[in-house]
Amino acid sequence: MNNEALVGSDDSPFFVIFTDLDATLLDHVTYEWKKAESALKACKQKKIPVVMVSSKTRAEMDILRQELDFSSPFIFENGGGIFFPDNCPVSPPAEAIREEPGFRWPLGPSYERLTYVLQQIKKELGWDIRGFSEMDIGEISRLTGLDPEQARLAGMRDYDEPFILEPQNNSRIQSLVDKAERWGLKISRGGRFFHIHGKYDKGDAVRKLITWYGEAHGPIFSAALGDSPNDFTMLKQVDQPVLIRSNMDFPGIRQELPGLIIPQATGPEGWNTAVLEILEKKADGGLSRYV
Repeated sequence: MNNEALVGSDDSPFFVIFTDLDATLLDHVTYEWKKAESALKACKQKKIPVVMVSSKTRAEMDILRQELDFSSPFIFENGGGIFFPDNCPVSPPAEAIREEPGFRWPLGPSYERLTYVLQQIKKELGWDIRGFSEMDIGEISRLTGLDPEQARLAGMRDYDEPFILEPQNNSRIQSLVDKAERWGLKISRGGRFFHIHGKYDKGDAVRKLITWYGEAHGPIFSAALGDSPNDFTMLKQVDQPVLIRSNMDFPGIRQELPGLIIPQATGPEGWNTAVLEILEKKADGGLSRYV
């Protein structure tokens, strides 16, 4: 379902949708997206690009991109890099590096740097912290629910190190954040793991792509869908934020994200409902703000 083409030829803003994957477009347990199929088909019909934004690796996301037949770029490893497939209808930026089957735009520090810093923090705090670099394929498979081949792809990291911390509490998390900042890095919290990565995050990468799309198409209207704190920087960059329901509670989130949509359903079913609602509002002229 090739959902990207040159659109926006009339006076309306060019519409772009950014989306998290796990527990958002993909089911948290099964990783299926079929319950979002009607909204994905509507995006294809209206030639609206759907840009995947995830902590997943480029290898993992490129397989899903091909399954969904997306030609839009995607943001991988929490904004550490952006990948432009060969069939992307707009040329990648000059900073992008050729890497089959497309171009990789690096934004974050190397994986070697991240794993080194995490080990230093682990030694300083004396805590039970385990990153993907310390796990074999079997452990990654068990923690993620992925099969062994998918787990192997999940371990092919470039700009982000997922890790687990036991036990968890707010003071320990803040200590991690403070330690990482002293090394010039950041800690994010996703649906399953914590992540250590560079100063670039999902929001920074989304902002870069909004600018990139704007240079090609003019005014942009953007929406983004996510389910966890790891997505909040992305949701703050767009015109229409959507928070997919989860087992986490976020007091005050509506004040932080004006106009926030929170669908009743979770996962891809909620994604489907929210995107169709946005498309209906847009068709009725109810969405007019753009960047």
